[in-house]
Amino acid sequence: MKKAFAPIVPKGARVLILGTMPGEKSLELQQYYGNRGNQFWKILYAMTNEDFSTDYNERNMLLVKYKIAVWDVLAFCERAGSLDSAIKNETPNDFDAFYKMHPQIKYVFFSSKNAAAYYDKYVGRDASHIYDVLPSPSGANATMPFDGKLEVWKQKMMPLIT
Repeated sequence: MKKAFAPIVPKGARVLILGTMPGEKSLELQQYYGNRGNQFWKILYAMTNEDFSTDYNERNMLLVKYKIAVWDVLAFCERAGSLDSAIKNETPNDFDAFYKMHPQIKYVFFSSKNAAAYYDKYVGRDASHIYDVLPSPSGANATMPFDGKLEVWKQKMMPLIT
């Protein structure tokens, strides 16, 4: 059984980015979006015009600076490898408790269609949040080039974090 990470929630964060479940490399490194093939951090750094860093502490400070919370929809699952399509016997995170603890979160972005689908299945969308799906930063998502992903992320998120 694979176990997701605790959320990263900077003080004052109004934006939450939700993935599905950390992949193998992320679990091994104990870092959100730890696989070098995943473009999550490259997108965030490019979007905010900050100098790119591979240091995980500096990456977390980027989240703090721009008040972006990060978490996953699933708390536990069984999965061979890293693909969402291999997930089974999943258990969602406790979003009722999360939103009670972080009522300032108003914007929820899913970092993939699968994350949105699991959220809809187990949690459901409510009127107190605004939801949107971003192009997946995963290296497995080759349907959109990096520049296209960056442009969509920038258009949707920058007005909310600056």
